Amino acid sequence: MKASFDYTGCSVFVAGGTSGINLGVARAFAAAGARVGVGSRSQDKVDAAVEAIGGAGPVGYAFDVRDVAAVNAALAAFAEAAGPIDVLVSGAAGNFPVLARDLSPNGFKSVVDIDLMGTFHVMKAGYPLMRRPGSMINVSAPQASVAMSHQVHVCAAKAGVDMVTRCLAIEWGREGLRVNAVVPGPIDGTEGMARLAPTPEARARMEASVPMKRMGDPGDVAAACLFLGSDAARYVNGVILPADGGWILGGAPMGL
Repeated sequence: MKASFDYTGCSVFVAGGTSGINLGVARAFAAAGARVGVGSRSQDKVDAAVEAIGGAGPVGYAFDVRDVAAVNAALAAFAEAAGPIDVLVSGAAGNFPVLARDLSPNGFKSVVDIDLMGTFHVMKAGYPLMRRPGSMINVSAPQASVAMSHQVHVCAAKAGVDMVTRCLAIEWGREGLRVNAVVPGPIDGTEGMARLAPTPEARARMEASVPMKRMGDPGDVAAACLFLGSDAARYVNGVILPADGGWILGGAPMGL
């Protein structure tokens, strides 16, 4: 059974939507008819993503989610070009496996600045530009609720992302803005999975740890975002939705 969603005439912006999971999300919204905007730090990646997405005239912006002024400018430019934003997805993230004893203060800060502060910057910038009713979606991670070795910086940052999601759902829900998060599990073909399961043995352990006995793909996460952004989820607010084949139920370590 394949679910279908119609986003014809809708404007969707995906921060971090130039690679991996987030590019898959952007492509899914474009395939469903949306006018899509994407952004990330690299202009080359932005240009390649716009070409790959296709659909109803995607546009891209190069900006760093840590730069408040740049985030504000990019989202404002997109809203001016495409109209009020119907769905805003914040997916920018940074990660590198490292033991806490070897993690520098700057390394910890860098991940928090990208994952947590970047998420808030995107949500705050999008707030006045959103159509009401509208949907905001944060891309979180299992590290928000499952403690993992080599991941203290990411665990701290993503736990913050989940709480930002819930707090904004309370504050902005009354205005018709739904704020939810999707939690990808082990997703094949992504840079993050290449780092967390870098060997065939680690990959096999990862697959075995998922109740469905397979890794997901970006389309599995995109489907969850299509649902959360749609009218089918019109009464879903403040939810942290796993798209992980049940992985989080076992709390298994991420391959390391």
